[in-house]
Amino acid sequence: MTERWVILDRDGTINVDSDEFVKSPEEWLPLPGSLEAIAELNRHGFKVVVITNQSGVARGLFDLSTLSAMHDKMQRMAAALGGRIEAIYFCPHGPKDRCGCRKPKAGLFEAFARDKQVDLQTVYAVGDSYRDIEAAQAAGACPVLVKTGKGLKTLQNHPRLNLPIFDNLYDAAHYIVSTS
Repeated sequence: MTERWVILDRDGTINVDSDEFVKSPEEWLPLPGSLEAIAELNRHGFKVVVITNQSGVARGLFDLSTLSAMHDKMQRMAAALGGRIEAIYFCPHGPKDRCGCRKPKAGLFEAFARDKQVDLQTVYAVGDSYRDIEAAQAAGACPVLVKTGKGLKTLQNHPRLNLPIFDNLYDAAHYIVSTS
């Protein structure tokens, strides 16, 4: 059987987002049900990967060791509930950098697909912002929007989105496991 994967955005999808950036492990707080959603996906045979823009690095708001500490906390908290995040791909660049990895570009999705030998057409990609949707579409993945984080604003700015939309990651996870 081929491996089944789900791509998750981080800020606003798994954890509370902040306009001032999540800059430390202390500021990294899971959204209600999000870590349980990761465990639920795992229980149904899905492997989870996180793909996230982290321009706070380029902006000098935190360094790579602090980012690593935030990701360690996320993984520890998910593991405590029976969840596992297989890999985390992040773009450390700012909006004005000309990288190929910052969403809405598909670079990190393509790197993940190469690394894990995954056909992205079979992969759900859950996020809260329009750039998450754009990156998923550009990479050929199946975008899913959650209303947490920037999700309601995304819906307000793009009211005609033709894709699955859920209140939160927990509800999106139930949809994914029920359709696969």
